[in-house]
Amino acid sequence: MAENQVNGENKEFLPPLDFSSLVFPFYTQALIKLGMIEDPVSGQVSGNPELAKRLIDLIDLLKDRTKGNLEPDEEKFLEACLSHLKMGYLKQTNAVKT
Repeated sequence: MAENQVNGENKEFLPPLDFSSLVFPFYTQALIKLGMIEDPVSGQVSGNPELAKRLIDLIDLLKDRTKGNLEPDEEKFLEACLSHLKMGYLKQTNAVKT
């Protein structure tokens, strides 16, 4: 995790407080569970499709619950994340060939 020096103290980097800050942790964990990126803790690439599906479903739920309340760029970001994860899930579970 990135750290900054502020008044001689190490401070953890805090991302901006916006909608993407809510979606991004679920998105990143889903990528890890799909085996699309390395787990930063273990350094390994492995998958857990069931957990990935749950995370994708949570993002889908967030999309449904925020419908009509998002800015256009927030909607685009959410859709892009979901599309990427759903395609990754289909590839991981061999439902689609690449």
